[in-house]
Amino acid sequence: MSTLDPFLQTRIAFIGGGNMARAMIGGLLDSGCPPSSFAVGESHPGQRSALAPLGVTVTDDNAAALRGARVAVLAVKPQDAAAALRPLRAQLGAGKPLLLSVAAGLRVTDLRAWCGPGVPVVRAMPNRPAFVRAGASALFATPEVTPDDRMLAAAILGAVGSVAWVASEAELDVVTALSGSGPAYFFLLAELLADAAVALGLEPAVANDLAIGTLHGAGVLAQESDGDLARLRAEVTSRGGTTEAALRAFDAAGLRSIVATAVAAAATRSRELAAHYGASGEPGSTP
Repeated sequence: MSTLDPFLQTRIAFIGGGNMARAMIGGLLDSGCPPSSFAVGESHPGQRSALAPLGVTVTDDNAAALRGARVAVLAVKPQDAAAALRPLRAQLGAGKPLLLSVAAGLRVTDLRAWCGPGVPVVRAMPNRPAFVRAGASALFATPEVTPDDRMLAAAILGAVGSVAWVASEAELDVVTALSGSGPAYFFLLAELLADAAVALGLEPAVANDLAIGTLHGAGVLAQESDGDLARLRAEVTSRGGTTEAALRAFDAAGLRSIVATAVAAAATRSRELAAHYGASGEPGSTP
């Protein structure tokens, strides 16, 4: 039995119907949820058209989408969240659905300020591989979230990849820097590997294909292992061999320090953006 089985008939409203919402709905449909379980509120006609092939209810009226829902998934851009939630305040307060926010960076205090007290909130930080059902999502729940609602939130995000819970909301800034931004780091490394191979004489198309294949294969190996990344690295590294030579060059160039600095910079930026788009701030130009 999948984790979604007890919730297959649960009514889920999506406030926002962009790429992440479509990915989540697609994953849930593939997991056995019927299209009738979903209603999507989306103001942009192009996004509504993109949702049509999924067979779910789509409307430009968020209140209509929310009606009767047990879960409200907030899937709008952070700068649009206040405008989306404030008109729904009375409806959210009356029904008290679980608010599952995948809007990057928005704090629980901000979400409560917009939707009112008593609404249980789970914040989730998914990443772009969710589009191909290979996401890595971290979740944080407020104390009033029931065990059943925690299971439901995990099942919804689990339809598009792996799920992990964090104990404090502050950890989501680190999650953003790790898995949220992380795909770009791996793409950059693959790009640089291909560029280096081309500089050493390999045909560009061959180098690109090999870099992509290696990126994919390493990910599959890691996913299907026991999760010991250091052991996996050691198994590829023969004493006195080519991999060892490359890893020593990485160490000499300070790769560990570079990565630590980069992840810290991303976490800091996550905190800055949360403050910028929070209930106490006014959306505007990015600081």
